Amino acid sequence: MRVTQRFCTSVLRVGSALSFFAMALGASGSAQAPKTHRLEASPTTVAYGHYWAETKPVLTINSGDIIDVDTMLTSTPDRLEKSGVPAAEIQSSLRAIVDQVKDRGPGGHILTGPVYVNGAEPGDALEVKVLSIDLPIAYGYNGCAGYVRENCEPGRPQTIIRLDRKNMTATFLPGIVIPLRPFFGSMGVAPALEVGRVSSNPPSTHAGNLDNKELVAGTTLFIPVHVKGALFEVGDGHAAQGDGEVDQTAIETSLRGRIQLTVRKGMKLAWPRGETNTHFISMGTDVDLRIATRIAIQEMVDFLAATKKMDKHQAYQLTSLAGDVAITQLVDGTMGVHVKMPKSIFK
Repeated sequence: MRVTQRFCTSVLRVGSALSFFAMALGASGSAQAPKTHRLEASPTTVAYGHYWAETKPVLTINSGDIIDVDTMLTSTPDRLEKSGVPAAEIQSSLRAIVDQVKDRGPGGHILTGPVYVNGAEPGDALEVKVLSIDLPIAYGYNGCAGYVRENCEPGRPQTIIRLDRKNMTATFLPGIVIPLRPFFGSMGVAPALEVGRVSSNPPSTHAGNLDNKELVAGTTLFIPVHVKGALFEVGDGHAAQGDGEVDQTAIETSLRGRIQLTVRKGMKLAWPRGETNTHFISMGTDVDLRIATRIAIQEMVDFLAATKKMDKHQAYQLTSLAGDVAITQLVDGTMGVHVKMPKSIFK
């Protein structure tokens, strides 16, 4: 499904932050040790195909708490069986969700949540720290559509790819071995109430289906909050993916992850941002790839100017000298671009 509505193309001019994600800002919530909440995927704990401010929360947590969450791959038992997956290997939770959840769309992803985070208010940011990701099943699939779909053979079933979870690899064809770097393709919050019910397919300022392969375990995503409680959802598990995700799918699989959700008061963002051990990452999305690119670049320039003691002229120069501009994905209707700035250059 293609969605062309653009929610926001404005670019935030970041204020006086002391680091890219304003780590010095206080987090909302208790100083007590974080509590871990188990959140399994079931017919009563998923939002099928949408982010929406009116979706009832399935879990309420305090800022700083951790969710131990299951996510389902974006397929159906029938399609998986027709592609060669033995019936016994298909998760019972996926069967129950597909059979019982009738409120679906306009997108197609099975998202676990929403999770209400106490203290989150519009104008805050939600820090989404991915602590760990596990592979609960030993297979994934890849379809064929996307950006240059004339390469696809009509009627050919999706390709089932076996996962070597011990060595964290997958053999695509004999002699072609892909390293596994699992990540959640979709992590997002509810958009503003007036935006309405949003398809799970296109990313935007609420984050959502970013398909950013950098957001593996050990990384952090920061998302602007649009509604009270944030209403966080997660899904679209990928075992591996290339930048661009050109045929519209990665190695699509179910995941289990531990994610810490923390409210960042006073952290004003217009667009989602990410941070890894090695890079700062700015992001932009739009139906026009040129606009998405401009947003991502400007977001990086604004960060550098606000936090690294340089003017925007110098920040723009540095983005050209040391930043890497990458196409995140081309296939979700709204396309994504991200800019990676290496931390190692800042002494």
